[in-house]
Amino acid sequence: MAAVMEQLVAHTILQGFDAMYGRFLDVTAGAQERFEGRNWPAVHQALKKRISFYDHHVGLVTSQIQIMLGERYANRTFLMAVKSAYVDLLLDYPRYDIAESFFNSVYCRIFEHRNINRDKLFVHSSQEGRIPTYPTSLTRTYNTGNGLTSVLERMLDDMPFTLNWEDKHRDIDLIVQRLQNDLGNAALGSTPVIEMIREPFFRNKAAYLIGRIILKDNRTVPLVLPVLNNSSKQLYIDACLCHVDNVSIIFGFARSYFMVYAPAPAALVRFLAEILPNKTKAELYTAIGCQKHGKTELFREFLHHMENSDDQFISAPGIKGMVMSVFTLPSYDFVFKIIKDKFAPQKDISHATVREKYKLVKEHDRVGRMADTQEYRNFSFERHRFSDELLEELLDVAPSIIKVTDDQIIIKHLYTERRMIPFNIYIEQADEQDLRHAVDEYGKAIKQLAAANIFPGDMLFKNFGVTRHKRVVFYDYDEISYMTEMNFRKIPPPRYPEDEMAAEPWYSVGINDVFPEEFRTFLLINPTVRALFNELHSDLFEAGYWQQLQQNITHGQYEDVFPYNNKHRLRK
Repeated sequence: MAAVMEQLVAHTILQGFDAMYGRFLDVTAGAQERFEGRNWPAVHQALKKRISFYDHHVGLVTSQIQIMLGERYANRTFLMAVKSAYVDLLLDYPRYDIAESFFNSVYCRIFEHRNINRDKLFVHSSQEGRIPTYPTSLTRTYNTGNGLTSVLERMLDDMPFTLNWEDKHRDIDLIVQRLQNDLGNAALGSTPVIEMIREPFFRNKAAYLIGRIILKDNRTVPLVLPVLNNSSKQLYIDACLCHVDNVSIIFGFARSYFMVYAPAPAALVRFLAEILPNKTKAELYTAIGCQKHGKTELFREFLHHMENSDDQFISAPGIKGMVMSVFTLPSYDFVFKIIKDKFAPQKDISHATVREKYKLVKEHDRVGRMADTQEYRNFSFERHRFSDELLEELLDVAPSIIKVTDDQIIIKHLYTERRMIPFNIYIEQADEQDLRHAVDEYGKAIKQLAAANIFPGDMLFKNFGVTRHKRVVFYDYDEISYMTEMNFRKIPPPRYPEDEMAAEPWYSVGINDVFPEEFRTFLLINPTVRALFNELHSDLFEAGYWQQLQQNITHGQYEDVFPYNNKHRLRK
């Protein structure tokens, strides 16, 4: 009887995963219709909807199992047998990788993230290194023809779009010119081989054709062609990118997840890893929307890093926050953020509100300006990697979520986030050229967030970071709101001369009122920064600018935010 029940539970979990991923693929499959119909509000709704499927189905499966088993599910021997039966089900299963993460999630939900041991979970994959057979060919290879122009024409003709091209031959000529300029005729050869992923990658207002070029000397370079849809519903190639660093930014951690139809994600990730060798599995799974498995891969990478390093955790550089406490490992590219038990008096929010803000960021269009996070429960660290000073600091601000044993520190709830140089530190060290670029980036970050219906709230420099690509990214979310919830006002003129000297304002201030004129006062203390900001982004101090953005959002007008520089665009 026990063996039958073990098999039944294993099948229930996998069936639950299949149901979830089937809905995931259904929403993803609709991306082309939304893109071709220029239905941009539906694009944002679909992103949020697709993210919700995972937790919803984990909850359904958990409830099923608890009803089936009653108290028997707490038996260790039984659960290990269920895992063994589940492994057998995955032997020829094309999505074994993310199905293992789904098993982990169900297990953790049942035990409320307690009683978690490595032998009970897929901390490491049961099928490490296996790349499943793709249901159809993942890519198309173009290795014949009468030169680059012919190859590109065939490649565009094979894409699944139903709309007409605005001017296909013009775009092909521009792509050829760009590739010749960037790679050189000698490297390209007379008939280069191009290998393209069959399915377009959709995100926001664009579709991305992604593949690689095999050069004459057998080197490979990525090839990414962003496709846009004009107001007449005709397609055109907007840019051509063929260098790893530029393509890497498109897959960056501050971007929304792609919608790409991937019945076997492991095969797709393997191909992407070959053209983006600096990206980890965690980053690539997350980029294609499998963020829960990205979380699993990130944890595996963390364990590997811990086994191959010996430095100690430290408080993250920068000004300490009033809501979150942040620590990191100097040799590691991520920070760990915990919510403090008590907030500073001026922070009138709850722990639940903070968690909701982070969820909002996860589900929203991040336009390359908000860092993605991963949320963990009962995260275990080795005690000896923490100094007494850091541990004392963490216990002082968040004792309710930290458990210390002789050899472990267990934190009940935390977020991981990519480590960046805090903006306030960066501009103190920047030379004249980098400072100008950074101030411009800071202003662009605020504008692009606002255009995407995000008001950062606390725009102090300490809440922004600078990436290795010198992009400015927002990373402190406890005060963000939707732009449409705010009331942007111009400060009314004083009634009497004495008003300007009074301690209190002479005008009423509502809870959601914002006075952009005041930004100068608390943001631009440094005169050099003030001068640059006034030159580059003085419109941010005008209430009318923000009010116009609100009107655009209300009317469904979303500004274009390109994940590549203008210099990569084919037509300026």
